[in-house]
Amino acid sequence: MTHSRKMGLAVAQMGPLHLADSRGAAVARLMEMMREAKSRNADLVVFPELALTTFFPRYWMSEEAACDAYFERAMPNAETQPLFDLARELQIGFYLGYAELTPEGRRFNTAILVDKGARIVQKYRKIHLPGHSDHKVDAPFQHLEKKFFEVGDLGFTVADAMGATIGMCICNDRRWPESWRSLSLQGAELGLVGYNTPSWNIHWKEPVHLRMHTHLIALQASAYQNAMWIGAAAKCGAEDGFHMIGGSVIVAPSGEIAAQSSTEEDEVIFANIDLALGDTFREHVFNFAKHRRPEHYTLITERTGAGPAVKGPE
Repeated sequence: MTHSRKMGLAVAQMGPLHLADSRGAAVARLMEMMREAKSRNADLVVFPELALTTFFPRYWMSEEAACDAYFERAMPNAETQPLFDLARELQIGFYLGYAELTPEGRRFNTAILVDKGARIVQKYRKIHLPGHSDHKVDAPFQHLEKKFFEVGDLGFTVADAMGATIGMCICNDRRWPESWRSLSLQGAELGLVGYNTPSWNIHWKEPVHLRMHTHLIALQASAYQNAMWIGAAAKCGAEDGFHMIGGSVIVAPSGEIAAQSSTEEDEVIFANIDLALGDTFREHVFNFAKHRRPEHYTLITERTGAGPAVKGPE
């Protein structure tokens, strides 16, 4: 019999952050939700992608202008230090997404995992960058992550923290099965993801309900197929008129939703998760050591785009 291993997991969804909102205002909101998460016995709270600013890749500007306005040159810094200080005081860990400018001038869409002592124990840089880098002058808004960010260079990393084996990804990564499998192959029991997902698809006419459907089904299937819990935090609502979906969730290794947000505002959801629930799936249906056949998966790394069918023996 598997013994339970409980962990208090909170997901702190953010409502809109407008162009006029300061980092100080954003941090104050994060701190308020951190206090609420702690009041519900959370060991860890998940904040969204790019949690300190509006979703700036929707706007055409120079890379230099973006760096000046939206990127962090250090973490923590003067404006985010209060969040780290509060985490240490409350003894709660957190995931935080932000735009990172390295000392060498490289730009990444980044998330960090901070432990209960306010130490950064893991960093992840987004790998699956969506959107485009060209100026689509006729689009109602743009998705310029390929212009403003480099592809992450740290790989899919996993850390042991707060009594769990934890992996991280960011936004579009959640839609790619390779992201979660890369984490689960390193023993991740819990996956964390923050996102900013526009309700309107600028590339083709997509019903709004499909944006939520594909978001949820990707998380539920990934949690089940990788025998892990997933905590997913949205920044959502209408940022200066540009709407993004909510749907922040905590998903169990069974693929079931354990908690889900009901608003598009700042909202904390919580579940007292049992990490041992994933053990059953890892020992049986998804016992990788027994059942995986990587010798037959070589196309996954040999090809980027789809190609012709592979012919078997004559």
